[in-house]
Amino acid sequence: MENKYRHTNTTVSLINYHFVFWPRYRRKIFLISNVEKRFKELVKIKCKELEIEIIAIECDKDHSHMFLNCPTALSPSGIMQQIKGYTSKILREEFVELSKMPGLWTRSYFVSTAGNVCSETIKKVCRKSEKENIISESEVNIMVSFIVEFPLKTEKYQEDILNKRFETGRRIYNSLVNVTQKRYKEMIKTKRYRTLLSSLSESEKSDKEIWKQINDMRKQYNMSEYSFHEDVKQMQRHFKDNIDSFTSQKIATALWKSYDRLFHGNGRKVYYKKYGELNSLEGKSNKTGIRIINDTLVWNGLKIPVLIDYDNHYECQAMQCDICYNRIVRKYVRNKYKFYVQVVFKGNPPVKVDAETGEIKHCIGNGDVGLDIGTRTIAISSQSDVKILELADRVQNIENQKQKILRGMDRSRRATNPDNYNEDGTVKKQGNKKVRWNKSNHYIRYQNELKELYRKQADIRKYQHECLANYIISLGNRVYVEKMNFAGLQKRAKNTEKNDKGKYKKKKRFGKSLANKAPSMLLTIIDRKLNYFGEKLTEINTSEAKASQFNHFDGTYTKKTLSQRWNDLNGIKIQRDMYSAFLIMNISDDLKSFDIDKCNGRFENFYRLHNLEVDRLTGKNNLSSIAI
Repeated sequence: MENKYRHTNTTVSLINYHFVFWPRYRRKIFLISNVEKRFKELVKIKCKELEIEIIAIECDKDHSHMFLNCPTALSPSGIMQQIKGYTSKILREEFVELSKMPGLWTRSYFVSTAGNVCSETIKKVCRKSEKENIISESEVNIMVSFIVEFPLKTEKYQEDILNKRFETGRRIYNSLVNVTQKRYKEMIKTKRYRTLLSSLSESEKSDKEIWKQINDMRKQYNMSEYSFHEDVKQMQRHFKDNIDSFTSQKIATALWKSYDRLFHGNGRKVYYKKYGELNSLEGKSNKTGIRIINDTLVWNGLKIPVLIDYDNHYECQAMQCDICYNRIVRKYVRNKYKFYVQVVFKGNPPVKVDAETGEIKHCIGNGDVGLDIGTRTIAISSQSDVKILELADRVQNIENQKQKILRGMDRSRRATNPDNYNEDGTVKKQGNKKVRWNKSNHYIRYQNELKELYRKQADIRKYQHECLANYIISLGNRVYVEKMNFAGLQKRAKNTEKNDKGKYKKKKRFGKSLANKAPSMLLTIIDRKLNYFGEKLTEINTSEAKASQFNHFDGTYTKKTLSQRWNDLNGIKIQRDMYSAFLIMNISDDLKSFDIDKCNGRFENFYRLHNLEVDRLTGKNNLSSIAI
């Protein structure tokens, strides 16, 4: 039955409801064999009992759509209560994978009325393709988390207390650095430790026993996370009115992560935190320490209201999830500190729903997507779209503004501290003594301007990357990209070289471009979003695949200079980056070579979409690397 009026003795009605609701923790229960089939059977039984006609009912991995024609006597909340309660009880009884869950569904749901006009549209939304994969109980119960940030409604005295606690946390961190550095320096002085490090090779099997000895030696010198927790316990008791034991342990864990990076070659040294540098403190659970209770942040005598917008569907849905732990964040915005709480929830994030149409935003697509990412641009190739875009194009080049502020800071510092400079303008060396600098009000104002400049750029960059990541995953669920070493591209060139004219080449490489465009951040965001759908970003072998050199027509590899931005493929002109993205999209299962059959079968569609993208960019002020 669809769009037929109901007639009673006193009413004539057409009430169509579109419902969307989710399992607890957004578990992917509909990927378990036969759960979807049994769920639909139970819904039909309950709807028949309630005299509800089902127009459409479909399930995705972790949510369900229902489009129902309902009698006037039933409210949306009553319908949801009946269907959720009935299906939850029986499904948990019949399926072992669901039996351990205390309740199957969350308390919240989305509902919209459609009437006669939109029923066909929403019925299309409810349709979906058949699922290909079945997952096991262990895969269903993998715990994931997401973060939602809420502003705090602070009074002046509460801000002073929070600032004091951030400073206390910084001092605890630095004291811990002091203690651990002494042990670390004693450890690296020993001949045995240096011998073990020098005996490491690149073979995992032969290094396994050596790493075991190294780790044992680190434990002997109390260089472990557990030892750091014991150290911080002695310090925390002096500040227990401000910092609780769980928060102090997380401070110790943050320091341990720095040492972990140092031990495994990803860090140079462990640094102290300067005044004002520690801007976040977090707890370990929502049961003690930093807690959220009845929309209020509670922490060691402080009670601060949390500003939650329950009219916002995303925030309302998030607050129904269980809380892992909370983090207090301090941000310097427009010359003053503002305070926020970042709540880490269990499960997948709620879906965002268009309030007007009921459609789910940011759905994942189906198919292969190839990405060719550079320092400033990204080329995207899929079967439905081909694009080449500038990364974070709204992030402005702030070098001129930055230089102007830095010059002002330098002038102010020289005028305020004349005794710290030699006659030639260089800073006086004072031996082992630390050089003391006095900061004038002008200097502090310039400092704050620079902070604000960096903050705005970071916010714009992150927002644009989030939007671009949503677009990319909407094109397909299998996303491929070349493995990139962005850290290597940041470093200055080691060798001094001359160009054809005999002038020395600059040793600067791509440091500023990478800082402004942050391509690595974009890849991290894409991978995070894919993980919510049980997928991941796949990196191909760059050195063996050689996407920039390959020609799929004849299977040959041809080296090209960076200035050569167009490929000539048997007389067909193709933009280099877009063609690389096309090849990456058609990578073989070994991630080292390209699937020629896929390339040949998809090239005609790619070439058509490629020409449309070239037409779109023609006449615009594009980057020189795009070469259009």
